[in-house]
Amino acid sequence: MSAVVVACDLDRTLIYSAAALRLGGDDEQAPAMTVAEVFEGEPVSFWTRDAEEMIGDLVEAAWFVPTTTRTRKQYARVRFPEPGPRYAVTSNGGHILVDGEPCADWTATVHARLGECAPLAEVVEHLRVVAEQPWVRKHRVAEDLFTYLVVHRDLLPPTFVDDLTAWCAARGWTVSLQGRKVYCVPAPLTKSAAVAEVAQRVGADLTFAAGDSLLDADLLVAADRAFRPAHGELHEAGWQTPHLTVTRRAGVAGGEEIVARLLAAVRAQAAASGARGAAGVPGATVDAVAGS
Repeated sequence: MSAVVVACDLDRTLIYSAAALRLGGDDEQAPAMTVAEVFEGEPVSFWTRDAEEMIGDLVEAAWFVPTTTRTRKQYARVRFPEPGPRYAVTSNGGHILVDGEPCADWTATVHARLGECAPLAEVVEHLRVVAEQPWVRKHRVAEDLFTYLVVHRDLLPPTFVDDLTAWCAARGWTVSLQGRKVYCVPAPLTKSAAVAEVAQRVGADLTFAAGDSLLDADLLVAADRAFRPAHGELHEAGWQTPHLTVTRRAGVAGGEEIVARLLAAVRAQAAASGARGAAGVPGATVDAVAGS
């Protein structure tokens, strides 16, 4: 039996802060929403009620793998419908979680690959020079893997991201601006590599993926089918790849559309595989995570 992996970014793809609910200027009435994340006793991220229900369906129909730049601690705050995903990718591919626990073998593989680029300490020191500027709110290091700034977007110097991107590229690092955060991430640290590892473990023939930022681009390129919302870093750049579908709507409604399209793609693949099998042609079937 083979499987389909569905790798989905979280922030501004699947879940949305209150400030991001209407990304893209959608003036339509917001759909019914439920809380996706609680932090310090307060709801901080949301998805639509329909999206939440369809996520439960995805967990039953495929290997649904949340794939995020969030750290393990940040990821643990997200409330998925029970029984929840078996696998997750956090820290931009730095960790693969299996039933909530990090895979030690993958962690060791990642740290070996990070020797291909400049050390974290060099990039941290470079950002520390600007950390006291009035447009910087916080400077953070995530799990000794990458570093980022939390900034005031309206005060961000116009050339800062481009200048930082060029500086990091010369050292084997990448830069991504997502909301209020400017990420500096080692080039070998990718979501696509971690998702490929999960796909190999579960015997997946196909990977479907969704994301909104430059840190998702490698994941979308590597997938057999890719989806992105009509907002975010990739949308602003007009980013495309041949097997990509862009949602019609933006904001949390676009997030719901992504879940619906992923679920439809999984079900269509299962139906096509069943039809091929009935015709005597070997075809893949979709395993249910909850039954594995």
